[in-house]
Amino acid sequence: MAKKLHVPRTRFERLVGEATPVTPDTALRLAKFFGTTPRFWMNMQASYDLVVEGEAKKAEIDSIEQMQAA
Repeated sequence: MAKKLHVPRTRFERLVGEATPVTPDTALRLAKFFGTTPRFWMNMQASYDLVVEGEAKKAEIDSIEQMQAA
């Protein structure tokens, strides 16, 4: 796959191992290969980032009081 995307094998291995994020460059390459859009891949990355960050900061986020309407 890395060869077909014209990227180093290590980049693809780190991506699959969740050690590196989908970058715009990688999103463009994956979109071309799979016939999707770069936005699809970037949205997947953003969704993943939100889940990971939400879990890591759950207690802190839960302690924030929601603004009340006046």
